[in-house]
Amino acid sequence: MEDQMCFDCLQRRIRTDFSDKLVFSYGISDSPLPFGSTAVVQMSNSSGGTSQSFVLVYMPSRGDDCLTKYVDEYCLPDLERNHESRNNNEPLSEVNQNQAEVSIGNHNDKSTSLETKSNESQCLSNGGRQACLSGLGCKSSTCKYSGRFSCSRSITALAPVSRIGISSYSVLEEFASDFLCGSMEDHILSSLSLLIEGKATGRDSLNFLSLVGIPSFDENGFPSCVRHPNIMPILGMLKSSSHINLVLPKAPYTLNNILHYSPNSLKLDWHIRFLIYQLLSALAHMHGLGIAHGNVCPSSVLLTDLCWCWLNHGDKLHLRSKLNSRSKEGSGITSLRIGCCIEGCHSQGLYADLKLSQSIDWHSGFSQWWRGELSNFEYLLVLNRLAGRRWGDHTFYTVMPWVIDFSVKPDENNNAGWRDLTKSKWRLAKGDEQLDFTYSTSEIPHHVSDECLSELAACSYKARRLPLSVLRLAVRSVYEPNEYPSTMQRLYQWTPDECIPDFYCDPEIFYSLHSGMSDLAVPSWAGTTEEFIKLHRDALESDRVSSQIHHWIDITFGYKMSGEAAVGAKNVMLPPSASTMPRSVGRRQLFTQPHPARRGCTRRIHRSTTELTMHPCQVNKVEVEKPLLLEAAHLQELEEAAAFREHAWNLSPVYSGHLKDWARENPSVEASRSAESCLASNCWVHSVIDLNYLLEHIEVDADSSVGYQELLLWRQKTTDSKIFSEDVANDLFSVGCILAELHLRRPLFDPTSLAVYLESGVLPRLMQELPPHAEVFVEACIQKDWRRRPSAKCLLESPYFPTTITSSYLFLAPLQLLSKEGTRLRYAASFAHRGALKAMGAFAAEMCAPHCLPLVITSLSDDEAEWAYILLKEFLKCLKPKAVKALILPAIQKILQATGYSHLKVSLLQGSFVQEVWNRIGKQAYLEKIHPVVLSNLYVAPHKSSAAAASVLLIGSSEELGIPITVHQTIFPLIHCFGKGLCNDGIDVVVRIGGLFGENFVVKQILPLLRNVFHSCVDASYVNKPEPMQNWSALALMDCLKTLDGLVAVLSREVVVKELIEDGSCLYIQVLMQINTGIPVLQFAATSLIAICQLIGPDLTTLHVLPKLKGLFDEFAFSQETPIGSGSLRGTLDASKPKVDDEDQIESRMDLVLLLYPSLASLLGIEKLRQCCATWLLLEQFLLRHYNWKWEYSGESSRGGPERRIFSKSSTSEYNPAKLLLNGFGWSIPQQSQGIRGGKNLVPRKPFYDNHQNQVERHLTSSSYGNREPWYWFPSPASSWDGIDFLGRVGGPKDELPWKIRASVMHSVRAHHGAVRSFAVRQDECTFFTAGVGPGFKGTVQKWDLSAVNALSGYHGHEEVVNDICVLPSPERVASCDGTVHVWNSETGKLISVFAEFSANSAHQGNPLTSASRINSDQANMLNINPLSSGILTTAFDGSLYTSMHHLENIDMLVVGTGNGSLRFIDVNQGQKLHLWRSESVESNFPCMISSICSCGSDNMQAGGAAGSPSWIAAGLSSGICRLLDVRSGNIIASWQAHDGYVTKLAAPEDHLLISSSLDRTLRIWDLRRSWPPEPIVFRGHNDSVSGFSVWGQDVISISRNKIGLSSLSRSADVEGQHHITPQYLYMADRELRNLSTLSSITILPLSRLFLIGTVDGYLKICC
Repeated sequence: MEDQMCFDCLQRRIRTDFSDKLVFSYGISDSPLPFGSTAVVQMSNSSGGTSQSFVLVYMPSRGDDCLTKYVDEYCLPDLERNHESRNNNEPLSEVNQNQAEVSIGNHNDKSTSLETKSNESQCLSNGGRQACLSGLGCKSSTCKYSGRFSCSRSITALAPVSRIGISSYSVLEEFASDFLCGSMEDHILSSLSLLIEGKATGRDSLNFLSLVGIPSFDENGFPSCVRHPNIMPILGMLKSSSHINLVLPKAPYTLNNILHYSPNSLKLDWHIRFLIYQLLSALAHMHGLGIAHGNVCPSSVLLTDLCWCWLNHGDKLHLRSKLNSRSKEGSGITSLRIGCCIEGCHSQGLYADLKLSQSIDWHSGFSQWWRGELSNFEYLLVLNRLAGRRWGDHTFYTVMPWVIDFSVKPDENNNAGWRDLTKSKWRLAKGDEQLDFTYSTSEIPHHVSDECLSELAACSYKARRLPLSVLRLAVRSVYEPNEYPSTMQRLYQWTPDECIPDFYCDPEIFYSLHSGMSDLAVPSWAGTTEEFIKLHRDALESDRVSSQIHHWIDITFGYKMSGEAAVGAKNVMLPPSASTMPRSVGRRQLFTQPHPARRGCTRRIHRSTTELTMHPCQVNKVEVEKPLLLEAAHLQELEEAAAFREHAWNLSPVYSGHLKDWARENPSVEASRSAESCLASNCWVHSVIDLNYLLEHIEVDADSSVGYQELLLWRQKTTDSKIFSEDVANDLFSVGCILAELHLRRPLFDPTSLAVYLESGVLPRLMQELPPHAEVFVEACIQKDWRRRPSAKCLLESPYFPTTITSSYLFLAPLQLLSKEGTRLRYAASFAHRGALKAMGAFAAEMCAPHCLPLVITSLSDDEAEWAYILLKEFLKCLKPKAVKALILPAIQKILQATGYSHLKVSLLQGSFVQEVWNRIGKQAYLEKIHPVVLSNLYVAPHKSSAAAASVLLIGSSEELGIPITVHQTIFPLIHCFGKGLCNDGIDVVVRIGGLFGENFVVKQILPLLRNVFHSCVDASYVNKPEPMQNWSALALMDCLKTLDGLVAVLSREVVVKELIEDGSCLYIQVLMQINTGIPVLQFAATSLIAICQLIGPDLTTLHVLPKLKGLFDEFAFSQETPIGSGSLRGTLDASKPKVDDEDQIESRMDLVLLLYPSLASLLGIEKLRQCCATWLLLEQFLLRHYNWKWEYSGESSRGGPERRIFSKSSTSEYNPAKLLLNGFGWSIPQQSQGIRGGKNLVPRKPFYDNHQNQVERHLTSSSYGNREPWYWFPSPASSWDGIDFLGRVGGPKDELPWKIRASVMHSVRAHHGAVRSFAVRQDECTFFTAGVGPGFKGTVQKWDLSAVNALSGYHGHEEVVNDICVLPSPERVASCDGTVHVWNSETGKLISVFAEFSANSAHQGNPLTSASRINSDQANMLNINPLSSGILTTAFDGSLYTSMHHLENIDMLVVGTGNGSLRFIDVNQGQKLHLWRSESVESNFPCMISSICSCGSDNMQAGGAAGSPSWIAAGLSSGICRLLDVRSGNIIASWQAHDGYVTKLAAPEDHLLISSSLDRTLRIWDLRRSWPPEPIVFRGHNDSVSGFSVWGQDVISISRNKIGLSSLSRSADVEGQHHITPQYLYMADRELRNLSTLSSITILPLSRLFLIGTVDGYLKICC
């Protein structure tokens, strides 16, 4: 440990070697104490903050070490030339590919290249078998680099991208810049892309492919200067006066982190195999160099954000490491020496008496602590290190208990002031009452919401010693020194967190470095900080604390962290939000049994701090551990301690096949060299590698599963494998141990079990718990005779790794190069476009997608956007629909949500791409995930190009979506955005869709919505609201008028008069009459009114418009207001005011006279206008006086000023990209709508006579379309919408626009002769199926078209009444159940297959399809599996009929319930019945039938993009019992009496919620996270049996007799704690007739905002 420094000294040395710009984050150490030689540092950016983190490793420079010579060889000449080349600005260059060149740079960013010595060249020309490098002075046969090649070649192969230079911040900054910009290995990936594209390329790509197994893994190859993708990159080697500093990238995780904090992040067995494959690939590369790693363990396996593996080989560059080095994990305690960089460092006195070791051996530490030989402080440090806590890392700082409250001086004879260690500090601070309330009311039951020591608390404790930048980041952005506790007692009272070790050992923590922040005051009973530290430490080591500290350990590290013990201790922590995401920190539970109390303290081991300073800076050697039996005074205590030691064996894992005392021969590298004597002088791959060759290697076999027998055969052949180095064999032993631990979630070996195995060959019992394939593989790796272990190459080629592993590895490995994102994107897209994803298959493509999709989300250039588009389309083609939903849709969402211009966004908004999305995942998933973000491109400052593309997409897709979905998902959200930034293209969508569907659609659907908006805006003008709301109101009114202006072109003259003028008050005139309305709105309304008058003609204008204008003209005639323009309207207007379609904006309300009166005079004639307007004389005098206007009888108006264009109002803006795009690309225009779009006239409005000439043609076109319109029954949503609000929300997802259920029957039709039993709806909601009773009480199924409510076809093959029906994902397939399951084609009505349980007395034997060729026999399709505790049968239960059915979407399987309480699984695609689960005992005389089935997770996605598979199935029984069964095993998770009667329906809206209904008249909500049996939320109110329900979001619609009931999952109980359902009748649309039929079934169409009701008398009712 002489190389270790305290972290303070390490920080000082980094500051000296570099500068203050390099921020020291925290130190990394294998010791429980803050000593180490590795630090995490951050570069300062220009803004003063920090950027990317790096790891800096300090290694002492020694003259006899090969690495030192390697660095000096290139640094010393440069140092000599430093002064001469100070002004040189040559960039640092990488190691040359053909020579062992290493670039060197000094502190002034100078670099030079040196060629390899001639003697090394001679060695290399001899096949690399010569080990010496005289240029580096290496002559030792035990040199760690002396393998098959020279030291220089080996170091270069291990660190090919490393730059060599002098330690300085500028050089480090250049390293960091090259790493972050991706230029280090960009040339390699560019070369590989050229090879894939069939272009000329260099050797870089071939060298790289040889590393990843193309054409095969070669352990005898010649090393190139290309980094292996699974070897951690060493970015630089920097030379300082006494050290060599290695610069490494900071990996976010280690495999240790995954095992301890997030084991579920390795979701599948495939991910474990893939990880092991990467690890073996890296080892094969190192072994090919003749180098063994020597310390392969979880902490040396680093993982990137996407869990790509890097093997940390830093110890191979460590100076003390030799080729025969051993893993010391599990060894005894050794002496610790501290090598601080300054003499008299205070750390030398702080830890001088501690008996801790470099390695963590919990067993020895526990034994010594239990005997009283190790202090509480030291033992807690050991536990902290085992839990992963780190000194200096404030996010996961070392934790200690508070033992006193500082109110009085601690006295063991006095109870005052001592903390209760049986309770957590959180519990003491919050109180039991508050924790109980939190636990009982939280959605996820928990007591503790944060860590036992949070970052906030740790930084607050150390506030006086930390930089202000850290405090601003972790505590509060605004530094306020007075907010930090000023005394220890106040600090203890303030925090709910535990203590830190600094308060027990470091007096300097109390002294402040910041002005304005006083020192932390110690209690009055301690005179100085040193005395306080002594008394505080004495309290921790006191007998009182020693007798209770095991309780605190149970809470913080032990069994009270989980299960019932945690509930009892009020210590249940809030679980992480995403358990499948990797984490680097978390709470690790070390023990699952109570920690034994410390044996009575017979001697005090703590010495005062004044005594510590008198001893030298070293740790005393630990005495040899004595057998516990010789020292134990009480056998019971000894037995408890021994049992606890055995229980916690996993805390001392061993990954090496050697023990410290196991004698063996020193491995000889010469054996390896002699074995390689047959190595040819030229080992380069001589093979033509091109695209076809790569596709052959990446292709996945049709059956890629691994056969167990094949693996056993491979295992027998590996006995002939030859390994010539015991160290190499030891690396493979470590791989086997890691693989076993990944499966077992605990280590395979501890020192004891390893000693037994090496001595007797008896494997641990844990081997039996491994999966069979993994067991064979692990057993091969850990062979007792190391010579019989297979090589890494042999393991890589074993059948344990399916072809999906190798294909994914070959595709992904190049993406891990340190290259630019654009280069990586080009490679992935080019390879995928040429067939790579298709060749590797859907599963391997799904595994590769998370590594590729982040490349397409970032900001891209136009060229990169083309590559991204190609890559997305290839994944869309190759992935299965579930994977598309989980992986591709979130990526598309992020791209479409990005602000500003994006070429990729415009490409994704094309109709052709969206059509592909529809074809892959269906319209429902598109509408839920993509449609809202498409709409978002039309509001809130959209870019013109993306808005135009979104507009075209919405218009073109509206016909295929249908009217209900278009209204609710497109038009309604867009109108909801009025006044909130909706662009002209958004308004154009509403107008063009109106023109597409015709006049009837506009009148019935759009105009009522616009009236609601109009009335909301008018009402808002009367209310004194804040200015932002008034502005929103005015803008919404403007958008409404623009939309009306565009829609007028669709309407006939009569409809315009009736809907816009005659029907009630004219909307335009109402706006003009508003005094508080803004001037731009008034001008827009006036010009629009004149355009309407021109459209309807003078007669209708005189009849309908002029009478309504009388009041407005009277107001103007008698108004005393003077126009601002006073004389003419010309002149420059305020540029800050908005313009109305490029017209000059009027400046006052009186200017409306000039807009209205002259225009009407021109249209009607002055005489007719004067006859209708009694105040004409006053108005004309007003116009003459202020605007110099007067009527001239020549028929033209004359003005004093220049002629003005007043009536050129356009329906849309002059620039409308959507109009240009609509016919250019994207969606094709349907043939039947061509006339509509042509006649719709959405161009700047022509003069009246042009419109009049086309009026008849337009009217005929739109009317004929309206006559064909099938949605005649569909209601307008305006009746359930009060109008726009002005709270700043925008339209979008369904939760933004709540559905107000009106309980109205919009259409009713007779569907079946008898009761409608069940519904099934396709995802697009345009087609649905009903199952009911047909003639002769036989079951029938009808297929319906929602638009016309017509039965399209049906299926009549059932002999009995159909009780359930579901739509299958296979094209046009439907499954229906009448006691048997019929799968049939919905287009042709033809039967495909029948599934039935075998029964000699079955009533279904008369079915024409019951022959052996059509009905699946049980004997042929049953899985011969052993019965489990749940009662899985190996044979079918005789006499069963299917009573209910449910489709498991994510595994595409049917599960059906039977009349005897069993569940049968059916694979429809394969036409096979699978396993049968029984949930009732066979002896039961009265078995209950399964009445309803549901599952969780069917529509949910897990974090990270994986599709969520159902984890449980719920079955409701006719007895009222509900059962939960585990999908994987069939075990019954829970069973409880849910209802007092028949369970009619089950549903799982969320993974933790279950909803049930019953004949007992109740609806019940079960939270499955609660303790069992769960307490339900019971909804009462129905007077009859609840026959069914359907769920939409948080709303539930239930049916009982002839009423429906509405309830909400989020609604709280009433004052009496009850939840009520309010039943109500269904009324016809006119609200006059009430439905009296008994309701039998219900389903919701969420996208269309409709629900379907089936009745007992066979009627189908469409309701809203």
